Amino acid sequence: MGARSGHREQGRRAGSQPLLNRRARKLEGVPADRLHLVRHGEVHNPRRVLYGRLPNFALSAAGRQMARQAAEYVHGLKRPVAALVCSPLQRARESAEPFAELFGIEPVIDARVIEPTNVFEGKRMTRAVVNPANWWHLRRPSLPSWGEPYAQVVARMDAAMTDAWTRTETGDAVIVSHQLPIWVTHLAIEGLPAKHDPRRRRCALSSVTSFARSGEGWVEVGYAEPATVAGSIDVGAV
Repeated sequence: MGARSGHREQGRRAGSQPLLNRRARKLEGVPADRLHLVRHGEVHNPRRVLYGRLPNFALSAAGRQMARQAAEYVHGLKRPVAALVCSPLQRARESAEPFAELFGIEPVIDARVIEPTNVFEGKRMTRAVVNPANWWHLRRPSLPSWGEPYAQVVARMDAAMTDAWTRTETGDAVIVSHQLPIWVTHLAIEGLPAKHDPRRRRCALSSVTSFARSGEGWVEVGYAEPATVAGSIDVGAV
C-alpha cells in the first residue's frame, strides 16, 4: 500500500451487544453520516475452491480494478470518509488500499468482520456437496451446520459496525468485509430469516451496502454495484 502499508489492530469491545433495528424503515432524526459495508474484489482462484479463511488468496488484476471502482464510487458520493476498517484477510486488506489512498486514512484491521469458518475450505463445492461423506455437515442449513453460526456472525458484525460508528465523530465509515457477513447483516436488519440460498445473495464483488443509525439500531439506505464484474469468477465465498 506504499506509505499506508501499516494497519492498526482493533480489539473486541467488552460487553458489546447486537443493536440491530429489525423494524426501522424511516430516517427521521438520523444524522447525515453513513456506514458502508464494502465487499472485496475478485480473488485469484484458478482452482475455484472455497477459500474461506485460507491464507494467500490475493485479489486478481480484475479484483484490484473492482476495488478501485468501489472506492471511486464512494469518493464520488462527495461524503467525507473518516474511518476505514477491514478484515485481516489478504483480499480485504488489498481491497481497502484504494480507499486509504483516495481518502487519506489508515485502515484499522478488525477480526470481527472476517469471513466465517467453514468445514469446506479448500474444496470445490460442486464436488463436496455430492459426496455422501459431507452430507452430515449439510444437515442444518438454518444454523448452519457447516460453519460459524449466522447469529454469531451477525453479533460480531454489529459490534464492529457500532464501534466504527461511535469512533467516527463526523463523516462516513467504510468497512471492507466479505459476502456472507454483509449478507446476513442485511437479513438481520431487514428482519428476515438468516437461512438463505448462497446463490441468491445480493452482494456482488466490490458492492457497497450502506447503512445509517435509527434510534439504537441500523437501517439500510442504499446498495450499489459500481464494479465491472462481467466474466469474473465468484465461487470461493463461504
